[in-house]
Amino acid sequence: MADFQNASPRIRASAVIPATLSFEGVGKSFGDIHAIEDVTFTAEAGEVIGLLGPSGCGKSTLLRLASGIEEPTRGRILLDGREISGPNAFVPPERRGVGLVFQDYALFPHLDVMGNAAFGLSNLDSRTALAAADNALRRVGLGHRLRAMPGDLSGGEQQRVALARAIVPRPRVLLMDEPFSNLDKRMRDTVREETVALLRETGATALIVTHDPEEAMRIADRIVLMRTGRVVQVGDARAIYHQPVDLEAARFFCDLNEVQGIVRNGGLTTPVGTFPANGLAEGCLGIAAIRPQSIRLRAPGFCLPGRVLERRFLGELELFDLAVQGLDAPLRMRARESVPFQPGADVGIEIDPREVLVFATG
Repeated sequence: MADFQNASPRIRASAVIPATLSFEGVGKSFGDIHAIEDVTFTAEAGEVIGLLGPSGCGKSTLLRLASGIEEPTRGRILLDGREISGPNAFVPPERRGVGLVFQDYALFPHLDVMGNAAFGLSNLDSRTALAAADNALRRVGLGHRLRAMPGDLSGGEQQRVALARAIVPRPRVLLMDEPFSNLDKRMRDTVREETVALLRETGATALIVTHDPEEAMRIADRIVLMRTGRVVQVGDARAIYHQPVDLEAARFFCDLNEVQGIVRNGGLTTPVGTFPANGLAEGCLGIAAIRPQSIRLRAPGFCLPGRVLERRFLGELELFDLAVQGLDAPLRMRARESVPFQPGADVGIEIDPREVLVFATG
């Protein structure tokens, strides 16, 4: 890991002319199973897109369609406005200028690190190919492991070899399928940061698949949120987090306290307070989605009365379960600052309305 962190700043990845990658009404079926349905969005030139969603929602299928491994059943895919998959054309993978990094890295076990990185450069003479591979490997901090075999590498080193191999041909678009999921947390954070820095250096357009919302927010210029094969919402991290399109989208980004209520006089009235109803009709049933970090504890006798049921230390924060009259389930609170109240204590509960989202029931 230290080698990757301390890679010489003089070694830089070669820049490319990035391409726009567009999906227009793209669908993919496997028999009666519709893996992708009516996907439409554009990754702008040089943009890093996070494809986010639960397992099985179609993220990896979308990458396989973009790379040319699979062909769409419906719709079309365009590279800089030119159709590369669709009813009128199909450009084979090797002619698309697209790089692909698989989740399992897919290194060739019989080739050493240099051989893996140089694979696919058959259009170059041997000296030029090896020089390009050497530069890419040194950029990702593997200049000292050029002759190592894949079986002798750690997970983080294998990931870096796969990344170097993908950028050596200078792809205009780079597709990455959960590239950090096999790494432990400490290594994942480091490799992820360096990977994003490398993408910024090359300037390539990138689509990165992940099921981790925090990871998507950290790496992506924009997030494409998917569910059951469809695009649910597209936007930057701040917009999707603060303005999720529906309750399920909100749940994906944060654990929520969900409290039912009814709309009266423009506000959703619940057992824990009244919150702006965002245009919901009078008398409509709704749900107040309260983020755990929105809750603060005060001395008893102030604010909403409650009682501390449980308190758990989690390092950077503490987790509280709070009993409130009128609620079947306790409120869950996260606190980063020191809180004086212990289990059994009566407290006042204050909720920041800016961290409460209101949705119509159903």
